[in-house]
Amino acid sequence: MKKFMNAVDTVLTESLDGFVAAHADILVLGEEHKFVRRKTLRPGKVALISGGGSGHEPLHGGFVGHGMLDAACPGQVFTSPTPDQMLAAAQAVDTGAGCLFIVKNYEGDVMNFDMAAEMSDGVLQVVTNDDVAVENSSYTTGRRGVAGTLVVEKIVGAAAEHGLVLKPLKALGERVNAATRSMGVALTSGTVPAAGKPTFDIGDGEMEFGVGIHGEPGRRRDALKSADAIAEEICAAILGDLGDRAKGPALLFVNGFGGTPLMELYLMYNSARRILEKHGVTVTRSLVGSYVTSLDMAGCSITLTMLDDEMTGWWDAPVHTAALRWGM
Repeated sequence: MKKFMNAVDTVLTESLDGFVAAHADILVLGEEHKFVRRKTLRPGKVALISGGGSGHEPLHGGFVGHGMLDAACPGQVFTSPTPDQMLAAAQAVDTGAGCLFIVKNYEGDVMNFDMAAEMSDGVLQVVTNDDVAVENSSYTTGRRGVAGTLVVEKIVGAAAEHGLVLKPLKALGERVNAATRSMGVALTSGTVPAAGKPTFDIGDGEMEFGVGIHGEPGRRRDALKSADAIAEEICAAILGDLGDRAKGPALLFVNGFGGTPLMELYLMYNSARRILEKHGVTVTRSLVGSYVTSLDMAGCSITLTMLDDEMTGWWDAPVHTAALRWGM
């Protein structure tokens, strides 16, 4: 294992120190590294809080700022943050309008965010479960929440910035989640620093189809195929799951898992867009890059969100975070 680090035990805290120092104009680090929050809070605005295991950067801390999250709670690598982290974050950013937790559907995340919500007043939750690859995995009961979580955070974050109140924001988040489907494929494994070796073994001529963002097994191990063939199968799974809703305007998001060059991600975007548009999807918004990663894993996921005018407007709204910036 070759990684830039001083010690396994300090990887996360030292990374958070550097992250907040690099973006000190918009971010503040919470006490004991429990959370990252917006530097400037808006009184009377619903606070959006998310979080999860580290190793998926820039998710979630990279999406803290104007137009997205108010705080993010980082757990250890691939490990859920604890309820006291969410409680501390909520207390730090709630300016009187309540909090909305945005939670990926993993057992640890759901359990710990539930506990924090039960110990708080004025907290509602949206659980994301956009992965169509498998119904259950080693981390979940039900579908996994993966790259589509970014889409929920962006659209709901814009609406919160505009002044929507808590219950309509929850309803909007659930509507975006219901309109979003994702699926991924891995070419190599990621390496967790504490483990010191790849999470799973995969041959040079193989791919893990439907892999999760922690390296969980997907639908099957298969021989490596062409980009067009991979995109065809992923798009077929997404379109089949959406059914009759898979017509009209959509956001196409091709996400890298951390070890895939942008050249390859744009190639995959090109393949997926051609396939989707043949099936009646009109790609009106796009995002390409490594935003929901799995450490140094090579691979990518494809996310499709069917858009209406309201969702498109919120997607286009200004955002200023470490990882997403436009319109400002």
